[in-house]
Amino acid sequence: MTRRIDALLAEYGESHQNPTNKAVHWICVPVIVWTVAALLWSLPVPASWAANPYMTWLSPVLAGALIYYIIMSWQLAVGFAIFAGLCFWVILKVDAAFTAPVWQIALVVFVLAWIGQFWGHKVEGKKPSFFKDVQFLLIGPAWLLHFLYRRFGISY
Repeated sequence: MTRRIDALLAEYGESHQNPTNKAVHWICVPVIVWTVAALLWSLPVPASWAANPYMTWLSPVLAGALIYYIIMSWQLAVGFAIFAGLCFWVILKVDAAFTAPVWQIALVVFVLAWIGQFWGHKVEGKKPSFFKDVQFLLIGPAWLLHFLYRRFGISY
């Protein structure tokens, strides 16, 4: 019996066979995840959250994504949690290094990364998977992680 995550990764992989499109995804998917995290981190929070600097709109969205990954594969959830921590670290570094607000930088990078994604799919000749099912927006990072896991002999 095929696990749900294996079926989703295989279906996602069907529209990601071209080497150029794959290379674009290795760059753009992590960048898009970072930009979404940065945009959520940048949103104003309710006053009741202000006492905790780590409680941003990123927190509940990240919790939901982690629950999704845990349901699909706890091993991939661990990898995603590590990557999410790296994203948070980069958000703080960008916030400290630039005078422009993080949301402005993230928005520009978000648009550029999606242009790259759509160009990759034009080269591939297939539509992005999320046009069929929005959950494939969460499968993209898992698809990249599963390649890393296989390379290092980690089961997922």
